[in-house]
Amino acid sequence: MSIETIHIYLLNEGVDVWRPVAAKHLGNHLYQIIDPTASDEAWQFNQGDTVRCELRRLSGGDCMVAIEKSK
Repeated sequence: MSIETIHIYLLNEGVDVWRPVAAKHLGNHLYQIIDPTASDEAWQFNQGDTVRCELRRLSGGDCMVAIEKSK
């Protein structure tokens, strides 16, 4: 398993904001978030969650973004 950077949507920001975080790549577009949630931010997903990601174009280029929590 490799550690990669994925992006998580921040809630309650007023504009679209994506936070880069470290996550273990589990295969098949699944990642487990390993970075702790910042105390002053509301993340859509939290540390320890396994999420499905997809490639999207953000302002900084193409990135893997978390789109749903995996069961």
